[in-house]
Amino acid sequence: MFETLKEILVSKLKVTPEQVTPEATREDVELDSLAIVELSLVLEKELNMVISDDELLELPTIGAMAELMEQRSAKV
Repeated sequence: MFETLKEILVSKLKVTPEQVTPEATREDVELDSLAIVELSLVLEKELNMVISDDELLELPTIGAMAELMEQRSAKV
């Protein structure tokens, strides 16, 4: 799921691929709250995964976001 998230961040949100690691924080990859809202929308539209921007903002790292995506996809 991390690779999926990384691909979305790089292709849709123009994050530098080298910046995206499981340990990276939102600040490390320069995701502001607007980008998080966009990420939430992309996840819903492309992966049919409902994760609110508030949930994403609470997570400390990109790896944690990927874990939440993993949990949500398991419920489908």
